Amino acid sequence: MAQCNHGLMRAFKLTKKGQENETTTTLWLDGDLTEAIPGQYVMAWLPDVGEKPFSLHSSAPLALTICAVGPVSRAITALKPGDPLWIRGPLGKGFALTGKKHLLVGGGYGAAPLSYLAEEALKRGDQVVTCLGAASAKDLMLIDELNRLGATVHVTTDDGSFGTQGLVTVAVLEQIESNKPDCLYACGPTGMLMALWDLCQKHKIPAQLSFEALTRCGLGLCGACELDESLCKRLGLPSGWLVCHDGPVARLF
Repeated sequence: MAQCNHGLMRAFKLTKKGQENETTTTLWLDGDLTEAIPGQYVMAWLPDVGEKPFSLHSSAPLALTICAVGPVSRAITALKPGDPLWIRGPLGKGFALTGKKHLLVGGGYGAAPLSYLAEEALKRGDQVVTCLGAASAKDLMLIDELNRLGATVHVTTDDGSFGTQGLVTVAVLEQIESNKPDCLYACGPTGMLMALWDLCQKHKIPAQLSFEALTRCGLGLCGACELDESLCKRLGLPSGWLVCHDGPVARLF
């Protein structure tokens, strides 16, 4: 298992940026986190601005895919090549590749860590099918990258502006019925994750679900990211499960 670095911040410099959609940017930094695994995250900090958690887009080189939705994320995505960004991590528990046939599911900007996971699986010669869902075409991301890596990609949008109209769970069910995976891996809104969990239980498929939560410390100390008790019971997780420390990935077998 990858070890986590809970120590001091390390300063990196931005080397390049890539625009994923209107609000989401991928930033590449001038260093590696070779101890990281897909699904882990880092805390990124700017002096006088603040600190926020972000999933890893890749570890070598270190890259983050960030949706600019608040003051910290907007400030980070506004950085220019050569500007510094302070990083603490990797943190949390990530995905663990299980079997040879993998079904990856991303909802909205929850798709951020999936290309990293897909790349690691494809390096092993495994089969990777990805289902991406979003409200509309302007909210989609990583389609070209996943295709370039060699993953099979299916896309749904709520409004039908790209791919198939409907919820991503419809595309997932089609894949389960036509090409049952050895494991399902997902990141996105809690409602989507729980719907996928129901599908996995019905079809007896292991699931690894990456939860989003308000993460402040990244150390399991403040309790701000504690998963709701009703969700813990439904998933079979212990009471008080912390997204930042026990997750963000819940491995459900």
